[in-house]
Order: sequence, then structure tokens, then C-alpha cells
Amino acid sequence: MLHSSSSASHPLPRVLRTTAMALTLCWSATGWSASLPADLAWESNDTDPVYADPAARRGGTFHDFMISFPLTLRKFGPDSNGGFAGYIRETTLPLLATHPLTGKPMPMLANQWAFGADHKTLYFRINPKARWSDGQPVSADDWLFTLKMMRSKEINDPWYNNYYSTQIVEVTKFDDKTFSITSGSEKSREDLLDSLPFAPEPSHAIALTANWVKEYNWKVLPVTGAYRIDQVKKGKSVSFVRVKDWWGNDERYFQHRFNPDRIEIKVLRDQNIAWQHFLRGELDSFPLTIPSWWHDKSKTAEFEKGYIERLWFYTRTPQSPTGLYLNTADPLLKDLDVRLGIQHALAIDKMIATLLRGDYQRLNSYGSGQGAFTNTDLKARPFDPKLAREFFAKAGFTRTGPDGILQNAKGQPLSLSITYTTAEHAQRLTLLREEAKKAGLNLELNLMDASAGFKSMLEKKHQSAWMAWSGSRYPAYWEFFHKINANKPQTNNIMNLDDDAISALVEQYDKAFDFGKKAELSRQIQQRLYELASFVPAYQVPYTRAGAWRWIKLPKIPATPQSDLLYWPLDGANSGYSFGGLLWIDEELKAETKAAIKQGKTFPPVTLIDTRYQKP
Repeated sequence: MLHSSSSASHPLPRVLRTTAMALTLCWSATGWSASLPADLAWESNDTDPVYADPAARRGGTFHDFMISFPLTLRKFGPDSNGGFAGYIRETTLPLLATHPLTGKPMPMLANQWAFGADHKTLYFRINPKARWSDGQPVSADDWLFTLKMMRSKEINDPWYNNYYSTQIVEVTKFDDKTFSITSGSEKSREDLLDSLPFAPEPSHAIALTANWVKEYNWKVLPVTGAYRIDQVKKGKSVSFVRVKDWWGNDERYFQHRFNPDRIEIKVLRDQNIAWQHFLRGELDSFPLTIPSWWHDKSKTAEFEKGYIERLWFYTRTPQSPTGLYLNTADPLLKDLDVRLGIQHALAIDKMIATLLRGDYQRLNSYGSGQGAFTNTDLKARPFDPKLAREFFAKAGFTRTGPDGILQNAKGQPLSLSITYTTAEHAQRLTLLREEAKKAGLNLELNLMDASAGFKSMLEKKHQSAWMAWSGSRYPAYWEFFHKINANKPQTNNIMNLDDDAISALVEQYDKAFDFGKKAELSRQIQQRLYELASFVPAYQVPYTRAGAWRWIKLPKIPATPQSDLLYWPLDGANSGYSFGGLLWIDEELKAETKAAIKQGKTFPPVTLIDTRYQKP
């Protein structure tokens, strides 16, 4: 996430200098290595502002929901990249995160770091307090093992195999608490900080075997974060429990955070059913980003009587590339003219203005909000049925069938199947379907369970997909656009892009040292994607909205400019910034509220709209 925001200047991170180190030989992932360089300038950061609330109280259970049960508890390998991965991955911390207010590096598992003179290597000192949830100390061996694991065939994950062979080429251990990670190419400091400080796996708890994927599908492993999995009820729920005497309790940026004792995530496969659970107080919060939920559904007695409060908070987060992903390997969609016609056949602006109440903004290209990395010259193609028909005609769809849908000379109707996984989006897609008929295009809407639908996309069984990837501080392209990931199952190239030009740009992007050059290449990549017309940009949402029962509390400034969610109980560093874990449960208010409901007592209704980080 690129943008940082602060109204005041803050001192630079403290710099510690090492004048001499003993000369020793140390084992590395690729062999013996010389000792630490003698002139490393060790950096830390214990001066940036804290953003949790000292008034936060520890205890209670936070109740959340998910719309499908995960297919695995693994973080790697087949079916591991579903929605539940956000919980699993954030139970283990990375070495560093980015401070959400200053944009500077902030300690996580490492409390000191230093840059090598080769522009490839970052050196780390592990916080000596850091422990796995089973009590074992975190050591440099964990990173040595993780590199081996990510490269292994046993995990059956081509993306990790490639990334940890080409982008990360070496981990070198100097002692139990000191090691380095080396990039496959020279990079700027910003790029090194963004790409190298990966999270470790517990070397003492994993055995790589030929049957690893199956053996570890439901295995609960030790973690370094504040929460570990406690109970897994297949098809029903997953619960997390706070680690007893967690090592990070007194660390500056962890204090007054991660407050509930437990987190319970129920499987509620329909959001409308989940809504009823929320109104009954069985869920503590509910997202209200969808305009109809904020404007209409929240007009209930629970809100009007002040039992549930609403919060609208503007952010400066990178925007997810939300839209329609076209599978270019599909026989129909191989034709560029068909893809261009689809671009002009979707009335997305009308959908935003009507169904979405104008709350959302049109997305013009692949992602937004990443500064110079976003190609702001690109504009989404407008809804134009006449122009769409001209492109369809070039592709051979010149006849009009009795239902108004175009056909080619063989009588094949012009029809596009859209796979989607959020039932609430059915109305949006229905509007697009009705408007697309004006262009002679039929849309077949295919709603699937979230886990099954995403699996179908990764297996490349979809014709098109209505979805969004999570945003990141800087764009990542290799896994999504490079041709090496096309026409293969379990890769993120769901558009099956097999294009030499965009693959070459992606390779240059990954190797670019100069940050300005890297941003320029990012803009060129987005330009080439625009030319390929395989992604139809839909919308962006420059805020987060939610409702929560009045006993769920947040700090006076309820979130950071980088907060994707208001009521996220974990850290958030998986997305680049450390921003979550701010909420707490006020048990006294909970008892007061439940008593008031029984007695018919009410409180003033609360709707807060915080615009402090709203962009002009």
C-alpha cells in the first residue's frame, strides 16, 4: 500500500552502527558464508506514533462470519488462496511491516535491520523475545527452513517455487538471531523492504514429505502472532484463541492491540442469514460497504434505538482490481474483437449511479491508489452498444437471433458465462445482463460457493470471473500476468494471459532497480493489459463502512488511512501495513445493552462519518 499520511513530521528511525564484528564462518542456505560485514548500519524504529488506545480492555469473544468453509488450513499448495487465507496468514508475523501513518518500516519479528552494500541483501536481528505459540524460540533456522520449503516440490505450489528461487535466492545464518535475505537482483531500498522480509514457518513442527499436502491439510501449526487456531468444526466454524503470555504483549506497536481472548468465525453461507444473526447480537459487527446495506437495510430498530452503531471511514488504501476477468484461452474470448466488444457492452457506470447510489467510483485500469505505479492516462471504455456491435461484427457475429442476441454464421449465439461468488452482487450483474442485450450480448450468471468458485477460477474452468484481488502497497504482476502461469491449474493467471509483450515487461519490472523506472514499467504493463482488453475495470471504494454493536469499541481515531476493515481483529501486515487489532469488547456495555433491550430502554442512534483521510 503506497500512500502514507501524517499531519506531523516524525523523527527518522534510530540508526545503530556496528564498528566491528568477529570473523567467523556461518552456514547459509547455499553453503558457507563469510561473517557479517563490519560496516553495517543497523536501523530500528521505536519512535513512530502508536495508534492503539490505552483504554482498550482485554477479554471476551469476538464473533465474526465467513460465507464458506475453507478447503484447507495450509498457507501453501492447492486451495490455499481462498478468503480464509487472510486469517491464517496473519497468525504468523513477518519480519517487518510498514507503519500506517508514517510509511516507515516498523519492527515485527525483527527489531533491527540493515542494508547490504550489494543492493540485494537485507540483514535482520530477530527480537530475542519472539516465540512460537508452543514456546519454542524463533530462530534464523526458521527462515532457512522456509526457503527450502517454498522451493520444494512437496508443497505443490508453482508460484512459491518460482518466487523463492528467482526473487529470493539466499538466506544466510550468522547466529541464532541474525541472518540475511538476498534478492535475485539489485533493488532500491523501498523495493527490498517490500519484497524480502517474509514470514517464517516453524522448522521444528513441519516435516516435508511426498504426502505433505494431504498430511497438513487440517494440521494446526505453531504461530508467532497473538492468536492461534483453537477449534475447527468442519463446515461450521473456526475459532482462534489468544496465545497465553504472548511474547509481543509489551512491544511498542503491539500494546493495547489484539484484545479479545477468542475470535469465533461462523460459516453463514448467505449474507442475509448472517444479517439476521447480526441483528440478534450473535455477530459483533457487519460490513456495510454495499450501498443498499448502509442506506436501506440498516434502517432497523436495532440501529434506531442505538444498540448498533454505524461508522463510515474514508481511507487511502490501494484499490483492489475489481471487475470482470476474461479467460483468454476460451475459444470465444481468444478473439480480441470479442473482448473489445464486451468492454463496451457492460453498463458499469449506470450500475454505479443507480444500484450503488454513486457511493463507489469507476475504476479506470488495473488497480488504483498506488501513486506513480498507476497509469492515470487510462480511462475505462464507456458503455456503447453501437460500438460493441461493431467489434462483435468483426468477430463474425453479424446476425440477430429471435431473442435479440447476436449469432455468427454457424448460428452460435454470443453468450458469456460469468462466475461470481457473492450473492449480493446478483442484482448488479442482472443490471449488466439486461443492458448487455442492447449490444446483442447474452450474459449467463453463475453463482458459486466462495471456496468452490475460487477453486474453479484457479483451475481455469471459468469463462469469465467477476471478482477482485486484494490490493497491495506496490503492484505485483508476475503471478497474474506472466505467460509461464497461463494454462496451468492453481496459478493466479486466471485471465490465461499468454502474451510475450506483457511477460517481458513483467520480467523487467521485477528486476528494475530504480524505483522511478519500476513505476514507469508498471504504467506500461497496465497499458499493455488495456490493449489486451482481458480485464473490464468495474469500481473502487475509497472508504470502509461497518456496523457494530455498541459494546465493540475502537480508538478515538477509529482506524488508520491504510485500514481496509474497521473491525479486523488481527494485525493486517499481510497486506503490507500493520493496522488491525484495534478493537476491544466492553463487557459492561454489553451487559448494559442486553439489559436495555429486555427493558425497552433506548440510546441515541449513532452514525459517524470520518473524513479526515478523504482525498480531495
